[in-house]
Amino acid sequence: MAYLIDARGKTLAASNWRQPHSFIGHNYAFRPYFRNALERGLGRFYGVGVTTGEAGYFLAAPVREKDAALGVIVVKVGLDSLEQALAGAGETLLLADGDGIVFLSSSRKLRYRTLAPLAEAVSARLADTQQYGGQPITALTDRAFSLDSDQPQHLSLPGEAPREWLIHTRPVGTQGWQVVQFGNPGEARAAALGGAIAVAFAAAFLLGLAAHFRHRARRREELRRVYGELESRIAERTADLTEQIAALESTKAILRETRDAAVQAGKLATLGQMSAGISHELNQPLAALQTFADNASALLARGRHGEVAENLQMISELVERTGRIVRQLKIFARKEAPTPQPVSVANAIEHALMIVEPRRRETAARIAVAPVARDLRLIAEAGRLEQVLVNLLRNGLDAMAGQTDALLEVGTRHDGERVAIEVRDHGSGLAEEVRHHLFEPFYTTKPAGEGLGLGLAISLTIVESYGGTLSAHNAPEGGAVFVLTLPAAGDPDAPSDT
Repeated sequence: MAYLIDARGKTLAASNWRQPHSFIGHNYAFRPYFRNALERGLGRFYGVGVTTGEAGYFLAAPVREKDAALGVIVVKVGLDSLEQALAGAGETLLLADGDGIVFLSSSRKLRYRTLAPLAEAVSARLADTQQYGGQPITALTDRAFSLDSDQPQHLSLPGEAPREWLIHTRPVGTQGWQVVQFGNPGEARAAALGGAIAVAFAAAFLLGLAAHFRHRARRREELRRVYGELESRIAERTADLTEQIAALESTKAILRETRDAAVQAGKLATLGQMSAGISHELNQPLAALQTFADNASALLARGRHGEVAENLQMISELVERTGRIVRQLKIFARKEAPTPQPVSVANAIEHALMIVEPRRRETAARIAVAPVARDLRLIAEAGRLEQVLVNLLRNGLDAMAGQTDALLEVGTRHDGERVAIEVRDHGSGLAEEVRHHLFEPFYTTKPAGEGLGLGLAISLTIVESYGGTLSAHNAPEGGAVFVLTLPAAGDPDAPSDT
């Protein structure tokens, strides 16, 4: 929704003017976004609407004529899609503001809870700005807890019995927001136990085979004389191996579940890094809003309120564009079942480019994509293929950070039964030592706090699960080239996951 406020805070025009809870006639001078827009040139604020009772993110810019402020133009963006993405992530995730108040959560019953007791000055400010309307602000847990501890903490969340939680936090954006994750320490222990069982069974199986073959070599002549006894022993050994194979199959299932959990964790980590870029991505609509605000200024001065509504319609279209970005983030965060199927290469590249667009703008780089046939498809899962492409594109942009006229190139090849996607940067290339450890978990060349070194390791796991390959080399002219190959979809007319 978009609306126009005069210099005293009274709303003159709004996109919801036909609705029962229209903003027209209401005074919002007490809202921080109104004061910040007039004083600083930009207002940003998350809160519950005092007119509609609906929460949203408010973006405000001043309307000026020469040096005089005539009013403020405001856009309210709902973040329901982002909250649905948190709910679909499979974990207990919270988004808290700078005062430690949870305003978005994977569970609605955790909204409007505090991570720590509020100071009297903060409570007074919330009452003055009506940031959360009449919502009661209560404690999140039954006791105080630490956000910095790496040890499990025994807590009780609303509506749940007391249990142990692993608590992780990550800062988001420039307004003091933070993402808080409540994890299950039992799942972490189960994953570690599953890995140990897999190693133990594999070692036992290999040692058993080695002993069997050594035994056969030493006693070949003797076994020929006692052939009847050998048949009995083989039958017993076969039964033993059958039990071990059954155990290995169970271990493989555990490993698959662990792999899927790691892939989803990689998505959430990427989403956490991209959350800070959401505000940057909204700056472009804000720049356009300034242009339309200047138009509105001239029209208001002439009393042509009808044409102001046309400007507001254009602003609504910019809001729709912002909605498309939020929907793509929701699709990216979705937890998918392992069901490989034909996936459109062109659509996967387009969606990945949309997700890395904030980082591209930060580095001022160009991304050149060679033409891709619309019917070119490969066998994968759309969300996980986009996750791999996002990792490769972000790494390429990071490798060229600080360069002038940086260029990242994306190309595709269809070689019979395989489809190859190449991502080439024009950075300094890969050092020989780095190339040998490139796909190892927790190996990273980035500064502390900018990466865990899991992106390429998880990407390799995803690609190999579909029978594909992921490799890297240096281009002769300089820069690094990452090559992703996957099986091509056999029937070009088959429906694809877009």
